[in-house]
Amino acid sequence: MMAAPSAPFEGFRPDDLDPRITVHEGLQAIEIDLRGLDIRTAAAAGAFYDRVEARIAETGEPLWFFLIHSGDYRVDPSAWFAFTRRGRDVQEAHSMGTVRVDGTDIARRQIARDEARGVRDPNVFVERGQALERLRRLPSRRRERVVHEPSFEREAIRRRVQLEPETGIAHIDLSGLSLEHSRDVNDVFGWLEEILRPTGRRWWFLIDYTGTRIQSPAWVQYSLRGKDMNARYSLGSVRFAPGSETETDIRLRAASGGFRPNIRNTREEALARIAELKAEAGR
Repeated sequence: MMAAPSAPFEGFRPDDLDPRITVHEGLQAIEIDLRGLDIRTAAAAGAFYDRVEARIAETGEPLWFFLIHSGDYRVDPSAWFAFTRRGRDVQEAHSMGTVRVDGTDIARRQIARDEARGVRDPNVFVERGQALERLRRLPSRRRERVVHEPSFEREAIRRRVQLEPETGIAHIDLSGLSLEHSRDVNDVFGWLEEILRPTGRRWWFLIDYTGTRIQSPAWVQYSLRGKDMNARYSLGSVRFAPGSETETDIRLRAASGGFRPNIRNTREEALARIAELKAEAGR
């Protein structure tokens, strides 16, 4: 059984988080220990789930059961939306079933009351052993490794990129795309980098997000590839016209990643922001 670190969590420190995330290959389960966790900011909430997603990505397997120790932890009200939103994304993208262990006195009394009323939640337990027994009875939804078919054509994506050497702006049109999984992400970023790499320079990225959707199974790889592309080729990035769902996801992940997302409503506002970034950089 995992130890329950008690220090408040303020930032992204894998060495602090990894003892809370245990992969049980034989059970097809990931055990997450929230006990004693004190999440005070939206950035901290995001960083916690960034690490959960990274650990899942490292396994190479998208589907898992989750065993969550949910007793005696604290999430500041200002961080609650980010914490629940990111948790929901992980569940939607990766969960075959979730059981919770809460051994606090409050939980024990509530479970006893629910049992007396005949409304007991079958996935909440006071003992880890009981939760493991429940997990073993849940049906696995794993099949043979899924090979995703490509959703986009190379030339269609390449036509969405316009480079302006005189202004240094790379216009990247992601409008109307729905990135469903890591294959979509790797295809799109691979083709974008095919265009950027031969230029031998960095660019100001102006990215059209009109009607763009990044689905939960695609977000981990999207974040990794986007971060890498920015590090290699970007002087600064400005995004415009994302829908509310996409904008919320971008802002939450920017908070945990420690960068400004530079989101604007219109192309004109985005161009004005690039002009500001250029002035700030003395270019």
